[in-house]
Amino acid sequence: MENIASHNVSLLVMNDAAILRDNDILTPEDAVTPASRVYYSLQCMYLFPGERERHLRLFEEYISAFVDAVPSVRGLASEMVLLVSQGDYYPALKSARKLIEHEQKVLTHVQERLGQELRDATDRR
Repeated sequence: MENIASHNVSLLVMNDAAILRDNDILTPEDAVTPASRVYYSLQCMYLFPGERERHLRLFEEYISAFVDAVPSVRGLASEMVLLVSQGDYYPALKSARKLIEHEQKVLTHVQERLGQELRDATDRR
């Protein structure tokens, strides 16, 4: 279900359904970083229970690779893995948002450091 109108709509869900707000949905085209791939695999586990096993394998692959590359997320990753093992996909998605924020901080730090190294190398010439 998608609200295609420009105004707000009130909905009352009368059954057990996985729902995400527009701002919480990540498209496959937007899942271009390691953390966003983790989020996208979780989102698919949450929204598509019939395909959960396939997305679980991707989630495990992505989170493992992320922890190997960025060990500082080990605690957050463990929390997400525990939530997934308990079937708590929505809270795991909230944790994945934190993972994306952490990734952005790491990338910003690396970019700033490389920029400074380039400036220093230029100054030495």
